[in-house]
Amino acid sequence: MDLGEIQAYAYFFFTAFLVAVLYGYIFHLYRSEKKGTRDYEKYGQMALDDEVSSKPIEKKEESVDSQKLAKGE
Repeated sequence: MDLGEIQAYAYFFFTAFLVAVLYGYIFHLYRSEKKGTRDYEKYGQMALDDEVSSKPIEKKEESVDSQKLAKGE
């Protein structure tokens, strides 16, 4: 095997790997939206409605550190 043949095999397997990762990611997005854990249409709307006065998409959960600061610990 010469260098060109090795490069061709590497190119083919790398392309196949990237296609598998892409389809896996698309499947993940589809499944998480079907389960109801995320609504990606809201995130798409965020790109169209990007005013400073717009309401947030999701509420921010308070971290443990900020809860301790609020209690005065």
